Amino acid sequence: MGYKINRSQEKKLNILFFTMLSILFLNIVQILIFKNNDFVSYCQSNICSKFFLIDGQNFLNLPGFQLFFPAITLFIAFFIMLFGNIWKKFTHRENILGFFTVLTLAIYIFFQFSQFIPETYIDSIYYLFGILEICLATIWATSYRYQQKWQFLDKKFSIYDVWSISALILIVIGVYISATDSSVMCSGFPICHDIMNLSINGFLVMFHRILAVIVTIVSIYVLQKTWFYYRKSNIMLISTTLAFSLFVGQILIGALQVLRNFPLDLVGTHAVSAAAFYISLMISVIISKIEKRDDSAEKLTIFNDKQRLSDFVKLNKPIIVLLLLVTTYGGMVVGGGKIPELSVTFWTLLAGGLAAGGSSAINQYIDRDIDQSMQRTSRRPLPAGRLLPAEALALGIAEIVFAFFIYAGFVNLLSAVLAMVGMVYYVFIYSLWLKHLTVQNIVIGGGAGAIPPLVGWAAVTGSLNIPSLFLFGLVFLWTPPHFWALAIVRKNDYARANVPMMPVILGEKKTRSQIFIYTIQLFILTLLMPIFKLGGTFFLISAIVLGLWLLYSAWQVVRIEGNKVAYKMYRYSSMYLVFIFLALAVDVFI
Repeated sequence: MGYKINRSQEKKLNILFFTMLSILFLNIVQILIFKNNDFVSYCQSNICSKFFLIDGQNFLNLPGFQLFFPAITLFIAFFIMLFGNIWKKFTHRENILGFFTVLTLAIYIFFQFSQFIPETYIDSIYYLFGILEICLATIWATSYRYQQKWQFLDKKFSIYDVWSISALILIVIGVYISATDSSVMCSGFPICHDIMNLSINGFLVMFHRILAVIVTIVSIYVLQKTWFYYRKSNIMLISTTLAFSLFVGQILIGALQVLRNFPLDLVGTHAVSAAAFYISLMISVIISKIEKRDDSAEKLTIFNDKQRLSDFVKLNKPIIVLLLLVTTYGGMVVGGGKIPELSVTFWTLLAGGLAAGGSSAINQYIDRDIDQSMQRTSRRPLPAGRLLPAEALALGIAEIVFAFFIYAGFVNLLSAVLAMVGMVYYVFIYSLWLKHLTVQNIVIGGGAGAIPPLVGWAAVTGSLNIPSLFLFGLVFLWTPPHFWALAIVRKNDYARANVPMMPVILGEKKTRSQIFIYTIQLFILTLLMPIFKLGGTFFLISAIVLGLWLLYSAWQVVRIEGNKVAYKMYRYSSMYLVFIFLALAVDVFI
């Protein structure tokens, strides 16, 4: 009984720590948005999606809003300290870290009521306190989480310490430059004009740029070292890779927001990435001191091992990615009513490929155990043991992070958010939950694969409307007959893996009839689309021809037993999806 109580207490403390870090994360975001409030009171850029605006004004600009997150965090930190000691979960170290976290929060709140800080520097001081708070809280939480390993702490100064200190110095200098408007002292990029006659602040701007290059080089070295020696550690590989991805994304978004006069969507994106970077950086540095590195690991990379390169490509499921990109481009053409601009097309498809590939890599990490028991998937990189699980998870997260930054920076925030919704739908709702929960997993989970055309539509229009939902419906109705056909062929595989696919639970006869029913619904939907001005005569003719072809294939599945016709349905439905979206695009051109 005592063990259960202890586990319950640990769970409650973990929840409180997670809540505290989440609120501090939001605090950093709102501080950065306030910091650029003069630039973003009105967001008039075409790229700005106006997610953070109400009637064109910053919805965060409310009296006392800056006190909300710190006050809540102080309240939670106090309870963590209280319960951690009452339940005797904290060592002397956790109490010291908790004390300084609470003290920093109290000073921050005191400054909110005081008049000691000049108004020119107040937002920058708040930001620096926000960084200090989130760093202290992360160290505190990590100390508690890895309490048993802390006794093996390596106190030697390492490259990870250099990375964290140089990154924080870079941030502090950047805050000072922003607060004093020193950027105007250094015109030109990357080298300041008239460099010999710069003021002190001008030289500081130039130093900031040089330091950014140095930190980037250090970041690349740290990333390489981590992938060599910490491949087996999920937390180490993921936190370091995530911190690197966020740092690169920050550089990109930071440059773009300056060039575009600080539109609010980029300011918000930069704020979110900054807060996430501090957390992942602190975790990486701490774990590097308590996690033993594997010096015997082979120094294999995608550059010196062709098999490794091939395996990383396979993690992305390139054929599925290609199908999703076809639907994305179809959404762009139909939504815009013309061939989209080359630059928008390039960035949308690049980000879409990264998002889809990253989601597939994470899916293979989640399914690595059941993949081992299935003949179709047993030769994938993870079940075959050619790659480690942490590598797949780290790669997937990095690709998704880069995809978000590309969407937010070069397309628009709506497409970025939709892509992330698709990722969450596929990874968490389908892969982690529905796939093992219900026989209707493919039906409900099909919504994840139906989001890419919406992303394409939003990429060129900046919005969604009722007609765009028909593209969602098309892929949504296409998904069940496509994957149920494969499930019939691989029925024994799914049975061994205990995945409740329809042929396993309800039998082949029921599945075959459902394939035909969904194909009929798909056919009817495509015939209705021209009524809502989605496609013209060419598309209507194509929809009839392609629909009858798919209906015939589905009818064959109902009429003839065996795997041969089911596999044909699986292959033909893949081709159908490509051709139907191609017909939509061609119809726009003619």
